[in-house]
Parts: sequence; structure tokens; C-alpha cells
Amino acid sequence: MKKLLEVMRALRDPEKGCPWDLAQTFETIVPYTLEEAYEVADAIEQEDMHELKMELGDLLFQVVFYAQMAKEQGEFEFDDIVEAVCEKLIRRHPHVFESADYKNEVSLHEAWEKEKEIERDKRAEGTRASILQGVAKALPSLKRAQKLQKRAARAGFDWPDSGEVIDKIEEEVRELHEAIQAGVQMDIAEEMGDLLFSCVNLSRHLDVDAEEALRQCNEKFTRRFTHIERHLAQNNKTVESATLDELEKLWQQAKKVTE
Repeated sequence: MKKLLEVMRALRDPEKGCPWDLAQTFETIVPYTLEEAYEVADAIEQEDMHELKMELGDLLFQVVFYAQMAKEQGEFEFDDIVEAVCEKLIRRHPHVFESADYKNEVSLHEAWEKEKEIERDKRAEGTRASILQGVAKALPSLKRAQKLQKRAARAGFDWPDSGEVIDKIEEEVRELHEAIQAGVQMDIAEEMGDLLFSCVNLSRHLDVDAEEALRQCNEKFTRRFTHIERHLAQNNKTVESATLDELEKLWQQAKKVTE
């Protein structure tokens, strides 16, 4: 860590540093941080441990980058980040570092969420914070929707079962259909958002991570579509030149031979 921190300081040196690194701000680095996090996830999915090692290094560098910029502004340093996370982990795990004893995983999770709620209230300067406070706006929309719904559900704002959520989805489909018929693009977009939000709600009720489910679906579609492309290429064809009937037959074939 000492070597990495020294490298970061050199990159941000006002006289001898890298022009690109010197030009960066907290805001400009955010997209790279998100990209690095996704590349970590991709390496894990590919089960490529060498790549995972490299991507984790890239992600760690992002933290060091933020720490250096904060140090330059007199806000905090890397050691402060480490101290803060250690203190938080110890506080949230009294069953490990103190004498607290939880009967099961459910009671442990309830205690964890209660501690997070106390922390949110403290950050709100003594007033009761919104239940939804702290759900990062920069999260992927499906992930954020599921977290928002989960927070609201803990306060009792929830459908009693998945059946009623399905009824709600059917209602949203009807409203979307009406918006499409009316032809007002703004209303269509709003109803589409409502439908997606309700689908995420169903995922939560079924204990399915909506973001992960869609990510896996994206990968499945990619495998099947590339199967079609390969098959067409063997016959000197492209997707653009194939008929809809040909594409449908190949798609059904792809479903059988790809996972």
C-alpha cells in the first residue's frame, strides 16, 4: 500500500505529475470507478483469477485516487478511509467483536439493518432520516429500484404476496398499451418505467436479484445471437440478409444448443 500511495502522489505531483491525472476531479473519476467494478464482476464470472487480480488492483487504485485528491483538499487521507471502514465493520459485527449473540441469520440481519438506520439518522443531524436515504443514485436502475422497494417494504409499504404484484404488472401493461394508443411519448416513457419498476418488485418478492437476472439474460441472448451469426456466416449470409423465417428457425435451434 505504501508503494501504491507513493505512485499516486507522484502522478498528482503539481510539477512532475501526469497531466491527465492532474486534470481529474472526483466527478470525472466516477465513470472509471463504475467501469472497474463491472470489470471485477466480469473477471469473477469468467473464473479468470489472473484477470481478477489485475482488476482488483485497478479498483483499489480508484480508492487511492479519491484519497489523494481528498488529501490535497485537506478533507481526509487513505488512512482515514481504512480507519472508518474498520470501525464500521467492528460496530456492525458485535457478535464477532463483542459478546452479542444472535439466534439465527434473520435476527442478525435485523440487527444489521437497525444499526444502519441509526447511522443514517446520525448523518441526518439528529432528525429521523428518510427510510430511502442512502440508496445511491448512481446505482444501476434495476439495482436501485430493488433497494428502494426493499427499504420501503421494511416499513410495511409492500404488497402481501407475489400474486398481487403480478396483478399490478398486468395493470401497468394495460396502462402502457393505452399510452401507446394515445401516442404521447412522454406518457409512454412514464408507463414503461412503471412497468419495469413493477417487474423489479416481482423479482424482489420471488427472491431474485433483478439486476443479476437481466445480466444473465443479456449473456444468454448474446450466446444465442452469436450462434445465429456463426451459422449464417457458414452459408455466406448475414443477419441483415436472412429472412425472418430463417432467423426464427435459427433462434429456436440456438435455444437448444446454448445454455
